[in-house]
Amino acid sequence: MHYLDNAATTRVLPAAADAALHAMLETFGNPSSLHEMGIEAAHLLEDSRKTVAAALGCLPEETVFTAGGTESTNISLRGIAHLNRHKKGRIITTAIEHAATRNTCKQLAAEGFDVVSLAPDATGHITPEALDEALTADTVALFCQLVNNEIGTVQPVAALGARLKAKAPDALFHIDAVQGLARVKLTPGKWRCDLMSVSGHKIGAPKGVGALYVKKGLRLPPLMQGGGQERGLRPGTEPLPGIAAFAAACAARMAQFDENYAHVEQLAAYLRERVQAELPLAVFNGVGDIPHVVNLSLPGCKSEVMLRVLESDGVYVSSGSACSKGKQSEVLRALGLPKTRTDSALRVSFAPENTREDVDAFVAAAQKGATLLRR
Repeated sequence: MHYLDNAATTRVLPAAADAALHAMLETFGNPSSLHEMGIEAAHLLEDSRKTVAAALGCLPEETVFTAGGTESTNISLRGIAHLNRHKKGRIITTAIEHAATRNTCKQLAAEGFDVVSLAPDATGHITPEALDEALTADTVALFCQLVNNEIGTVQPVAALGARLKAKAPDALFHIDAVQGLARVKLTPGKWRCDLMSVSGHKIGAPKGVGALYVKKGLRLPPLMQGGGQERGLRPGTEPLPGIAAFAAACAARMAQFDENYAHVEQLAAYLRERVQAELPLAVFNGVGDIPHVVNLSLPGCKSEVMLRVLESDGVYVSSGSACSKGKQSEVLRALGLPKTRTDSALRVSFAPENTREDVDAFVAAAQKGATLLRR
């Protein structure tokens, strides 16, 4: 098997699986219980929070555990909307956001918020100048990805945050860092960021656990009511096995951050070299600021058909975001690419465990598919 769809999800790391198993079998008390088992579980919860906070570049008390990136983003968007429910105001987002942001913003527009979506430039970046044009005195929030999940562009969040706070100092800045965790050093304070979403299953933790950075002093209303866990923002008994696994994955990835980045960078360069030499009609989409995500099109080869050909040879990639489930990529459309490229796009996404053999298998299978489909 050659798994190259790590932007969709990753294999759980052994250290993360071990941490989850230990929490399920040994430290299985409820962290809110006052007896010894509960206290032991509470210690594990807070130790895990410290580890995840270090990966997020923030304080433990600024780290709220959630079910993942989608929930973190919804807590942020819905929370900001509730705070501004009377005056409404402008919410600025971008045309290349994840569906969690894009679809929630559509709902908020229907509820009376002035939602503006910024278009990227030809390289897939949101420029500070584009933000300047959209900013108004009644702007209440900016929602922007750090790393795009389809083309790997890294947005200039420091410059965007500075522009936002200069013109609308009371507006809140949310960063979707789901694809950035353990790939980009996260510094929400330097970015003038108020909220930041991450997800565990993108870095070797199980699905169903994530975190939300909430700047110290910021109070948001919760989506749900319950027993007050996670400072009341995400009530319900904490899923401690998943949290412990998330912390173990953060610790493992951050300990090898530089080595992992260099390895993936070499793999991405090797992929581009092989594709250019052996798939001459292929064209790359976006500039790919980080090496972990490479998007390319094979005009004349429908993505969904090519995916089946690749799968038959044990190679697994995607045609875009897993959440789009085969729909045409909103990101590639926002770049203004012709239908021949959006219909034939493939996303190759790496994890540190990938090898050159995985790249070779992809190129060989893609050659086979191109030969079959272009007859």
